[in-house]
Amino acid sequence: MAFAEKNLIVPEPVELAGRHVKRYHVTSDPDGIEPEVEKAAYALLPELLPEPDGTPAASFVVLHRGGDTGAYLNVYSWAWDNVLHFAGAAAGQPALDCPDTDPARFVRITGTARDRSWIGCVWELAPLEHERAAWIRHVLAPDVPDLPGYLADSLRTGTTGTAGDGRVRG
Repeated sequence: MAFAEKNLIVPEPVELAGRHVKRYHVTSDPDGIEPEVEKAAYALLPELLPEPDGTPAASFVVLHRGGDTGAYLNVYSWAWDNVLHFAGAAAGQPALDCPDTDPARFVRITGTARDRSWIGCVWELAPLEHERAAWIRHVLAPDVPDLPGYLADSLRTGTTGTAGDGRVRG
């Protein structure tokens, strides 16, 4: 199987269900993810966020539009101060128990007929290293957590191959 790089698009963070959510979009399409797919993914997002536990209420998501009919929403939320909570959803991918091939009809991946304890594919994992370092840098290392600093510290739009180079949006 040949590997092909994908675009990484970094929209501004949003506040949703009491959490600040940093966003990463992965797609082969240079124009980005279709608006109806993005809208459907973010409509399901509140159901994938954990309850507050005293940790600064921050999450990051990776919305990936696959090269076929699939779309994937990976939601990573900081919990227990230094732990990532994961929840995922998919659309348009019958192999993941989606009802059809509509990339805007998302269903939770957990609770499917088969165990899908997956946290992301090679393109979706690109932001993880950066987000770990940013959480330590802005929330865990300072005497006083700097949530605004963490939210401003995102990768730049580019490709998933350049995501690990430490560049921040600026």
